[in-house]
Amino acid sequence: MSCNSCSTGKDGQPRGCKSNGTCGTDSCNKLTVFNWLSNMSLPSSQEPFDCIEVRFKNSRKHFYRNTENLTLSIGDIVATEASPGHDVGIVTLTGELVRVQMKKKKVSVDSEEVKKVYRKASQKDIDVWSRSRDREEEIKKRARELAIALKLHMKISDVEFQGDASKATFYYTAEDRVDFRQLIKDMAKAFSIRIEMRQIGFRQEAARLGGIGSCGRELCCSTWLTDFRSVNTAAARYQQLSLNPQKLAGQCGKLKCCLNFELDAYLEALKQFPKSDVKLYTEKGTAVCQKTDIFKGHIWYAYEGEWMNWHKLTTDQANEIIAQNAKKEKVASLEEYAIELDEEDTKTDFENVVGQDSLTRFDKKPTRNRKKRGTQNKNRRPNTNPSNKTRSSVPAKRSSTAKSSTNEKSNDTTKNTSGTAKRSTGTANKNNNRRKKPNRNANPK
Repeated sequence: MSCNSCSTGKDGQPRGCKSNGTCGTDSCNKLTVFNWLSNMSLPSSQEPFDCIEVRFKNSRKHFYRNTENLTLSIGDIVATEASPGHDVGIVTLTGELVRVQMKKKKVSVDSEEVKKVYRKASQKDIDVWSRSRDREEEIKKRARELAIALKLHMKISDVEFQGDASKATFYYTAEDRVDFRQLIKDMAKAFSIRIEMRQIGFRQEAARLGGIGSCGRELCCSTWLTDFRSVNTAAARYQQLSLNPQKLAGQCGKLKCCLNFELDAYLEALKQFPKSDVKLYTEKGTAVCQKTDIFKGHIWYAYEGEWMNWHKLTTDQANEIIAQNAKKEKVASLEEYAIELDEEDTKTDFENVVGQDSLTRFDKKPTRNRKKRGTQNKNRRPNTNPSNKTRSSVPAKRSSTAKSSTNEKSNDTTKNTSGTAKRSTGTANKNNNRRKKPNRNANPK
């Protein structure tokens, strides 16, 4: 679901939305609603619902009454009632689903909050609306400079113009109460428009600005999350997460909204686990809970005084021991129930984990710098021990120093006349190298 300007461009690269949240198809915005009743027709006796839902700058939506019975559909640009003047927005929902949304948000049809739709926006209305939206970034920068000059402890995060460019709403965040009366006078003088200041929370600021979360995706509050529920540290405790503010905090500086996404599943799984403060009484001693594994359903206990020795039990075994203790009965020891660790539990298989198969896979293997053979032969010391001489399989040319040392120590050997003297080692016949030992048993002359 995307408009033509949001589709992929050349070579599969995303082109990005050039409409800045005002797409004609209204299918690439955060507050878009899918009308699953669009293909169903109403009975002839029932009149269509006269209220519509209109979106403004992808950040807020309001309900309006179609008193003029205009033929409106999703994506139409309409001029609506405002105080003072009129505002311009995009229709996001029509028909019976609007009745369901109003009932869900507890908005009465006859209340004064539901204002009127004047007409479909003309070309003049759209031009004024587009020019005013183009000025928002420039005015926001100038407003921040005025706030800094007055030394106000506030941060102006967003600016929204009304459709007729007669009023601008400045959204800001602040820790304490801020006296911005002088700031309003300065901005009204500089911009020549009506000024409205509206304070928002840090979560709403992150939703307006957007960004990338620690998971690598766009922030949930800036893409699809519209209601902000309270998040506390108990959600992190139930999920056995470390209470590290740097990891648990999001872009807004508050606890991440995603801590509530899987909290119900953890609470349902913890119903089978005994409470961590419940002790196990055995004849060997009293055992205290040390650790729980929600995914595998295991609990580790240790005897008081023997904190280094942990015994792993299943939830059924722990509940069985607690039931016996409730009857004032003690088991012999935890060793009877303890589960022996298998090799599969203690072995960590990093090869099956994406991105963690090897920590040194991209490291270059060390290679030996092989020098030229001639340089190695020159730096090599000659082998002076004739008993360690071996026949060389490579007929390489030796230096004159190696030849002379070989000839000096092989004076008592016979030279081979068959041309073997050209061998690199100059090795002679082994029988000739052996010295003749005198025969002691022979008679002297």
